[in-house]
Amino acid sequence: MAMKLSLGDKVELKKTHPCGSKIFEITRVGADIKLKCDGCGRVIMLDREVAEKRIKKIL
Repeated sequence: MAMKLSLGDKVELKKTHPCGSKIFEITRVGADIKLKCDGCGRVIMLDREVAEKRIKKIL
């Protein structure tokens, strides 16, 4: 079952980003999920399946 992900949601990932932050903001939703790090502002893009596995919880 697909996770309910919306534009602008803040999510906590299981692993920390190299900058030390675990909190990301969703900036694109579709087949791919684009996440912006709250710590350093770096943008990463993941397949929806991979992103759903890495997300610990929606804040």
